[in-house]
Order: sequence, then structure tokens, then C-alpha cells
Amino acid sequence: MFQRTLLATAAVLTMATHAGEIEVLHFWTSGGEAKSAAALKATLQAKGHVWKDFAVAGGGGDNAMTVLKSRVVSGNAPAAAQIKGPALQEWAAEGVLANIDDVAKAEKWDSLLPPVVANVMKYKGNYIAAPVNVHRVNWLWASNAAFKKAGAKVPTNWDEFFVAAEALKKAGIIPVAHGGQNWQDFTTFESVALGVGGVDFYKKALVQMDQPTLTGATMTKVLDTFKKVKTYTDKNAPGRDWNLATAMVIKGEAGMQLMGDWAKGEFVAAGKKPGADFTCAAAPGTAKAFTFNVDSFAMFKLKNDANTKAQKDLASAIMSTEFQEVFNLNKGSIPVRLNMNLAKFDDCAKLSSNDFVATAKNGGLVPSIAHGMAVGSATSGAIQDAISQFWNDDKMSTKDAQSKIASAAKTK
Repeated sequence: MFQRTLLATAAVLTMATHAGEIEVLHFWTSGGEAKSAAALKATLQAKGHVWKDFAVAGGGGDNAMTVLKSRVVSGNAPAAAQIKGPALQEWAAEGVLANIDDVAKAEKWDSLLPPVVANVMKYKGNYIAAPVNVHRVNWLWASNAAFKKAGAKVPTNWDEFFVAAEALKKAGIIPVAHGGQNWQDFTTFESVALGVGGVDFYKKALVQMDQPTLTGATMTKVLDTFKKVKTYTDKNAPGRDWNLATAMVIKGEAGMQLMGDWAKGEFVAAGKKPGADFTCAAAPGTAKAFTFNVDSFAMFKLKNDANTKAQKDLASAIMSTEFQEVFNLNKGSIPVRLNMNLAKFDDCAKLSSNDFVATAKNGGLVPSIAHGMAVGSATSGAIQDAISQFWNDDKMSTKDAQSKIASAAKTK
């Protein structure tokens, strides 16, 4: 019996020796996000690793980034942190991120991800992060009851949008549900820019920051259309949270909302079904384009071999079909992998996935500037401020707004 106890103890010690500790910094602290984090934790624990949760709530991730910076500066970086977009390259340039090419090559990530997404996950050609999901930003959400009452049809271009808005207004319905916060103004602007200007214009103006494009006639038309949208919002919009705006559409108090696919979670939570109760459609004029917002985990350099093994297992788990399905069903987004079975997903997700694949092939897949995927935070922040000022200041001219945006685009 004593010998069996010694053997059992030795087995436990051997497992402990080979198990790694994986500390993960994230800001998934509510609802389906927390469920998704728990699923990832369970996957790593099943491989024998120790999960050390490092959740930082609030600030849309800003709080988490503040904590992360202090940890990295003190030489105590977590194994992985939720970071996205150009910020990945900024961290990699500091020399603190790990190369996970061995995992990516073994699992053929280059063939599973669209090049435009894969490139965001790389620094100087090497993978330094694992993508979790894809949010589509250029969505229009519509109340079927409100449109039926107004005798209107869901718009496919901006001319139709304003016809529908007029019909909704005459029926006593708020045409556009909007939350008057800077990032929501920017989200609306992004969809207007893509729908009015097209993909090439969007890339030149809001990805490449091309000055002649930013000061040209197409941008003038974009800004005029954007400002016209505001006239169909209600006077209580300033300061309203996005989910409260979505609730207005759910209740039929408002007809439409321009918002990313996280809004779908609100409809589903309210017991509403796509097609029957609400319509999910590409924002006007953007059916052949897709503005993406991809969540991802950056992998930091570690000194302990067991922890490094756990880190690589984490990267592998994130890209697994099992986790991609569970996470995205909870989050309302779609899998970033291109070969996923979507049998469990709803019609909105299937439409999003089909468009994701199609735009990845035709060049219509573009990064969301409003959600930190297109340019650095300083530049996008300066442009967001300029756009929000234009949205809220009735005395500000289109010409002045255009000049301010072009100037903001030079911010480094």
C-alpha cells in the first residue's frame, strides 16, 4: 500500500512537472463572452494545464491594455492577452511577442484564414497571435413590424434608405435608432463611407489615409449622406448605449439600426427570430463588401518550457473547430476559419459567413476603422473625434469636417 502511494504521488508530481500554467488576460466578463472564456479554460485544463484567469472588466478593453502595459514593463507579461488589429504589430515591434509559426504551419493556418486576416496576425511574416472570431460591422438591423406598419421595404442602397426613413417617420416611428457616443457615430460613418464610396474608396481613404481621396468629391458626398442620416434619429440619442438603441428596434419603436453583429445577440436574447421578427441585411450599398473586426490573442515570450507548451496548446485550441463553434455561437460573431460547418448557426450568421468567404476572394473584405482594425489607435481616435464633432455640431460645414478629417489622418 505504501508503495502504491509512492507511485501515485510520483505520477502526480510528473504530471505537475509537465503541466504548464497559462495566464490569459482578457476582457470577456459578461454573458456569452464569459461562457466562451470558460470553454477555452476547460479545453486547456483537459490537456493538463493550469489556467490562470486574468479578466479585466470595463472600458471596452482600455482598462485591460493599461494593466497589460504595466505588467510588460515590469517584466511580468501574461502568456496571452486579448489584443487586435495594428496594435498587434505595435507590441511585436517592442520585441515582446512570441513566434508561433510552428503551430500555424502544423495546422495550416495560411489555408484556413483569408490573407487579409492572416496578415493582421503576423509580424514580419511570422504569426504572433491567434484569431478568435469575425464580427461584421456593416450591418443594418430592421424591425419587420415597423416596416410593415410603414409600408416600406428594407433598403439596399442609400437612396432607398432615405425613402424608407421618410415612410417610417410618417408612420410615427423613429426611423433610425442611434446611440450618441463617439464610437457609434464612427461605426455609422464607416458604413456610409463604404456604401457611398465603394471598396476602393474605403481602402484609399480609411486604410491608406490617402490625402487626395480624403479631400475629394466622393468624401464630400459621404459626409453629406452621413449628416443626413442624423436627421432621422431622435432627440434622446446623445449618450444612449448601443444595446438600448437595439432595444428600440426590437420593440418596434424604431425602424432601423446601423450596428455590428453583436446587436444580433440582443434580438436573440429577446426571443426574436431572424426573418420572422427582424431583418439582418448588409448596410445600404455594401452587400458585396465586409468590414471586419477580429478578436485575437497575442502570445508573449515566456521563459518556462512547460508554460510555452501550454501557450502553444492555447493557440491550437483557439483555432480548433470545436472552440470556434462554441465561442461564436455564444458571441454572435462567426468563425474565422473558412472551412467551418455552420449547421448550428442562424441565417444571419450564415449570410455573414457566405459574404466573408466571397469578399475574401473578390477583395471586398476590409478592416473596420471604427473598431481598431485599419490604422493605429492615435490616428483612428483623431478621425473618430473629427467625425463625431461633425455629427453633433449642426454649424460645422462639410468642408470644415473634411479638412479636419484629412488633418486627423496625419496623426501618428
